Amino acid sequence: MATVEVTFSPLAAHVRTARLVAMAVARRSGVAESLLDEVRLAVGEACSRAVEAHQARYPAEPVKVALSDEAGRFEIEVINTGSLAPGEAPGRLPGAAAGDLAGNKGQDGPAMPRDGGAVPPGFSLAVIAGLADDVQISETGGGTSVRMSWPLAGPLVAGPPP
Repeated sequence: MATVEVTFSPLAAHVRTARLVAMAVARRSGVAESLLDEVRLAVGEACSRAVEAHQARYPAEPVKVALSDEAGRFEIEVINTGSLAPGEAPGRLPGAAAGDLAGNKGQDGPAMPRDGGAVPPGFSLAVIAGLADDVQISETGGGTSVRMSWPLAGPLVAGPPP
């Protein structure tokens, strides 16, 4: 399947549309039915994170989402304008814990946010890491990329009904 690209204005209402598109493309690509909820939740978390970043710093810039199925994997990349938030670090995040992403490795639990927010820095990335099979965070010339992937069970074959 060719890459499907979606861009949307940074409004929370558009996150639902991104989740619906991701679910449809994942199902069509052959992601196992048992993984579809993880795809939906991870895309929602990544897009919500991007919308929040855009609303704070780049409200006129769109959030970009690319979905593809290559080499036996279903991959979703969510790109937001700007750099990583304080407390977030680029790299591969297989099974990372919230404390690890917040820079608190070795402490008994995640630190509370310093800015008075309800969620510690890096928490969204920890949730995504727990849902996706593989997660890569990188900073590009255009912003921050959160790339998530899941294995494909096999493509759906459209044919005549039995």
